[in-house]
Amino acid sequence: MEIQFAPFLPWQVLALLGLLAACLVVFSLWRGLRGALLRALALAALLLALANPTLLQEERAPLSTIVPVVVDRSQSQDTAERRAQTDAALAQLRDRLARFPRLEPRIVEVRDDASSDTPSTRLFSALTSAISDVPPSRIGAAIFITDGQIHDLPGINQELGFNAPIHGLITGHAGEFDRRVEVVRAPRFGIVGEEQDMTLRVFDDGRAQGGTATVTVRMNGEVIANLQATPGAPTPFRFTVPRGGNNIMEFSVAELPGEVTTANNRAVHVIDGIRQNLRVLLVSGEPHAGERAWRNLLKSDASVDLVHFTILRPPEKQDGTPINELSLIAFPTRELFVEKINDFDLIIFDRYQHRGVLPILYYDYIAQYVENGGALLIAAGPEHAGPDSIASTPLATVLPAAPTGDIHQAGFFPRLSELGKKHPVTRGLDGSGSEPPAWGRWFRTIDVGPARGETVMQGDGGRPLLILNRQGQGRVAMFLSDQGWLWARGFEGGGPHVALYRRIAHWLMKEPELEEEALTARAVGRTLEATRQTIGNDPGPATIRYPSGRTAQVPFTAAGPGLYRIEQRMDETGLFEVRNGQFSTLVHIGAVDAPEFKAMISTTATLAPYAARTRGLVARVESGSGIRLPDLLPVRGEVRISDQSRMVIRMTDETVLKGIDTTPLFAGFAGLAALLAAISAMWWREGR
Repeated sequence: MEIQFAPFLPWQVLALLGLLAACLVVFSLWRGLRGALLRALALAALLLALANPTLLQEERAPLSTIVPVVVDRSQSQDTAERRAQTDAALAQLRDRLARFPRLEPRIVEVRDDASSDTPSTRLFSALTSAISDVPPSRIGAAIFITDGQIHDLPGINQELGFNAPIHGLITGHAGEFDRRVEVVRAPRFGIVGEEQDMTLRVFDDGRAQGGTATVTVRMNGEVIANLQATPGAPTPFRFTVPRGGNNIMEFSVAELPGEVTTANNRAVHVIDGIRQNLRVLLVSGEPHAGERAWRNLLKSDASVDLVHFTILRPPEKQDGTPINELSLIAFPTRELFVEKINDFDLIIFDRYQHRGVLPILYYDYIAQYVENGGALLIAAGPEHAGPDSIASTPLATVLPAAPTGDIHQAGFFPRLSELGKKHPVTRGLDGSGSEPPAWGRWFRTIDVGPARGETVMQGDGGRPLLILNRQGQGRVAMFLSDQGWLWARGFEGGGPHVALYRRIAHWLMKEPELEEEALTARAVGRTLEATRQTIGNDPGPATIRYPSGRTAQVPFTAAGPGLYRIEQRMDETGLFEVRNGQFSTLVHIGAVDAPEFKAMISTTATLAPYAARTRGLVARVESGSGIRLPDLLPVRGEVRISDQSRMVIRMTDETVLKGIDTTPLFAGFAGLAALLAAISAMWWREGR
């Protein structure tokens, strides 16, 4: 209760009246007048009535005690056993808190930050956000349900913003252990064919480091090494970059029986292969308009070392002209096709014919070069249909088609075959989408018999124009026309000769992005993008294996002829496996060194210092008979001691104002009666 004043006159006027009243009372007492005390009482009552005193009485209700419960739902908790323990512990805790009417639980479930590429468990940040609208005095305790792997721990002496115990309910088991592998140091780029050094390390968390662990190393899906690594010690490894473009290295360590999870038993590293100084041998059978198109294309690429020879005069031609007036150097056939043939990444025969320049045995060397992984391009002209065609040499064993001897001469638009519309070499060429194609005509093709491999471009009447074929470990392409130079010269608007020639050369040199059948995946933030190239029909859905071990069937969406894609935002981070048919690839979403993957074993050590400082407790929820939680102990006032068997909760003394009752003390008949009684008493005394 409280007394307040609401004066009818300003306080300054009341003070002046009080001063006058005091003077009258003092004068009356000094003169000894009768009724001076009663007069003083009447004046005091009158001044008190003018001050209008009011009695206030508040009606208050006690406030509830807030108990934030922070539930860890991060990826380290995403195992079947820990999920079950967490759900059971949360259900029991809800039931126990509900038994106390003045306890108000606030359940906060914390998952990985979907906007972050570096997943981590941030429980204290979630706790701060959950109680930001609550006065510190109303916080009774903070309870964490977690495996103990917390990555935003405040300083041990840092103020937490409330004065209440911190309790930890730990999932998992005591004595857990886990094995993981990490790439410590590795290059991002490497020269194709050159050796590179890297370092990896195997960790056995929760157990003594010792012994050895077998690490299987795969390059682009193929096993290249099995290493014996000592856990805790760096393991060096040397490898050779096999090809240009992305090369995916996978490291998988043998799992330990009984370890927490195998999700971190694999690591992946992507190295970009760079071809340095590609060596291309271009042999032109005779000077013609088309050889400049090939030469200009190859010379425009700074990474290509071009060796170009043009046969100006075959040996059988004798016209008396001195040799030094016909050629700059003699054709070094033995050096090129015997001693250094394997140094070339690509050999191009441009309108070449067998006229005694190369010994017949050398064609067999070229065929062996292709079988062993080399690349050969035949740009055929009229000579290919003649009696001196290289198709009549031992080179015929690797050629995808044999000439019939006929030359078809008529104007036509080069067109993509149905297969060519899907093939990455010719798919999407500028101008190919219209009918007729939006490019210039050609006027000559070389007829061939049944072709092996893939006919991706056709000439007049559906005749094969560009044939691609795999032969042994190598590749062969046949261009059955010598008039691509018309596009280079802009005849009838020209055509995409640069893109076409470059794609053919890159396909021959096995660039991954031009493979007919391929599955690739990459991460864009938290989004997985998978691409499936095929020259067949719909490849069907992809199977995505998540870091947690669960799998999902995701259908591809057609993105063009022979091209299918998946774009899906992932709710997990880590190493994903994408599989479609016989193809599979790996992609890591999120930072490789994210804290969430570095430790997976449960521990009581992280929360123990905070519980000791605030007089809380840390206990495991799992017991031999199932899930068992400590009892709750509500207390009033400051928590001065900790209880190792019960979770202490400090009850708040805060109340909320529900209403105020006001009672004027000098209002109504009661106040009037008091004034009349005082004045009447004064008159009565003075009247005696």
